[in-house]
Amino acid sequence: MDQPASHGGQVLCLALDRQGEKNGGFDVLYHNMKHGQLATKELAEFVRERAAVEETYSKSMSKLAKMASNGSQLGTFAPMWDVFRVSSDKLALCHLELMKKMNDLIRDINKYGDEQVKTHRKTKEEMVGTVEAVQALQVQSGHLQKSKEGYHTKCLELDRLRKEGAPQKELEKAELKSKKAAESFALYIEKYNRVGGEFEQKMSESAQRFQEIEEAHLRQMKQLIKSYSHSIEDTHVQVGQVHEEFKQNVANIGIDILIQRFAEQKGTGKERPASVGFEEYMAALTPEGGKKTRAKAFRIPGLGKRDKEPDSTDSAVPEALNSPLEVDDEGFVIRADNTQNDILSFLSI
Repeated sequence: MDQPASHGGQVLCLALDRQGEKNGGFDVLYHNMKHGQLATKELAEFVRERAAVEETYSKSMSKLAKMASNGSQLGTFAPMWDVFRVSSDKLALCHLELMKKMNDLIRDINKYGDEQVKTHRKTKEEMVGTVEAVQALQVQSGHLQKSKEGYHTKCLELDRLRKEGAPQKELEKAELKSKKAAESFALYIEKYNRVGGEFEQKMSESAQRFQEIEEAHLRQMKQLIKSYSHSIEDTHVQVGQVHEEFKQNVANIGIDILIQRFAEQKGTGKERPASVGFEEYMAALTPEGGKKTRAKAFRIPGLGKRDKEPDSTDSAVPEALNSPLEVDDEGFVIRADNTQNDILSFLSI
């Protein structure tokens, strides 16, 4: 914790002020106090800019997460896009949370700034006496300087007359003026010292008050910066955890797992095809539509066993033999031209 300054600090301020030009130490301290308001505003602006940076980063990470979610689902690498998406989403949330913390900090800074203005306004009212003491001292300082210069002038004039051997009457007249100048100078010295004493007391009190205000101001500013630092530190820890989780997820998804997932999602079956043997071609025995096909019904009668056993169709055979139709070497009947088209049509079925 910062230690409060010793009273020597106020003594030093007072000594510097007494030796300074036109006793302007009070103005220096007062304006230094007012500069605290400027520092507070600039700090708020800086944190606001940092919040904007975090918001932009968060949006960028969200875009990356969306890009990962739109990654190709083809191939064995497809599951890895989920790892990128989850990691990017978490990073976006981390920086979005930091942005919110920065905005909360800005509100704290602005609240302190409002309190600071009230404190400075109250301090200005309390130091009216010091301002008057400063003005009185400055006035008396001017009078004292003029009185001193007048006294020295009269003394120089008297010395000149004495060296020149001026008449006694003229010397007495110069001596009287020198005496009155000395009395006036002594009077102004007394007034100045009296006003100076009042000034010293008022200035000491004001210097003490200014130092208390500055200590409180710096303490508060450091506390705000500490909150700023802790917010960033917490976010960095979270970001580190997200990165570590990303590395672990990548390590856990091995090549075998990626290939297995692909096989489970895209596989067409686990049964192996059965063995197939050679099958001979078997012609259909029953023609479609009741149509006759090329068959052995056209064999020459008497060449088969069935032909030796007469049936209801045997009566047609002699007719065929007695008919004027011709038979070729393969047993097919050679019909007349008017029936040739029917036979060819039948054979082509």
